[in-house]
Amino acid sequence: MRRVVVGLTVLIVVLAAGAWGWARWYPLSLPDSPYAFSVKAGSSLRSVARELAATGVIPSEWALVGAARLARADRAIKAGNYELTRGTTLNELLAKLTQGDATQIAFTIVEGWNVADLRAALRAKPDIKATLAEVDNAQMMTRIGGAEREAEGWFFPDTYFFSSGSTDVSLLARANRLMHARLDAAWAARAPGLPLVSPYQALILASIVEKETGRTADRPLIAAVFVSRLRQGMRLQTDPTVIYGLGERYDGNLHRSDLDADHAFNTYTRDGLPPTPISLPSQASIDAVLHPPTTPYLYFVSRGDGSSEFSVTLADHNRAVARYQKRAR
Repeated sequence: MRRVVVGLTVLIVVLAAGAWGWARWYPLSLPDSPYAFSVKAGSSLRSVARELAATGVIPSEWALVGAARLARADRAIKAGNYELTRGTTLNELLAKLTQGDATQIAFTIVEGWNVADLRAALRAKPDIKATLAEVDNAQMMTRIGGAEREAEGWFFPDTYFFSSGSTDVSLLARANRLMHARLDAAWAARAPGLPLVSPYQALILASIVEKETGRTADRPLIAAVFVSRLRQGMRLQTDPTVIYGLGERYDGNLHRSDLDADHAFNTYTRDGLPPTPISLPSQASIDAVLHPPTTPYLYFVSRGDGSSEFSVTLADHNRAVARYQKRAR
């Protein structure tokens, strides 16, 4: 009897080992190919595994967690945007998450870039096959399957992992899809009563907030100023839109004549929002625009150290402008 029990135990162990080996090397069941997913900064392997199990990519979260622990890689996953193709195995998935797969290249789209910056960075990346260098932005959007003709603003800033030799089309298509997904989700959860009628208007305003400050604490307050101005019918009067409209004519200094010269992006001479975004906004800027805090502020000016001074009245604002301009001189 004891021999039977021992034999059954050995058989169960062998079968379990075989099943485990098969699971690690058998292709994953992907809902789509390519299948893209994101890993946010600070995410644990278990939380990523839980999300992948919920979508059916892996059979259970413990399949990935167990493989990682065996490889002693359960604390080494990297934040970013990933893409899986048909035939990817559990082991290959783990390799991608830890960048142990030498064929995986990272490309980061930086918050606040405009489309021209993005295209220049792609051209400078030898690991990405350039197919869009000779086409304009409208043609580029057609080739990546984008629903828009205007390209500005429609690529989500993030780190994207891809195989060497991937095309600029595939990478931009992923960034475009991710921006749509993030913007749509944020719009669906927006605060009530905003003076914005579409997700695109939110994208435009978020792109302005992105260029006005890189300081985390100031971003919601700047969004609140612009939202309040739109509610009251005041012009936005923001320098970054004027600079964007000047394009290559901008010499690094904004002159009074630039603020007086009327064009579609001059928010000193035109009411409301400019016709398109002026940069690629971050998730933080999108969230700030769609959930602005309640404040009395209608004005702000840069202090020259990356932060901003906020004012309720024009008189207070003018005094702040004079103070910080004098300090700058």
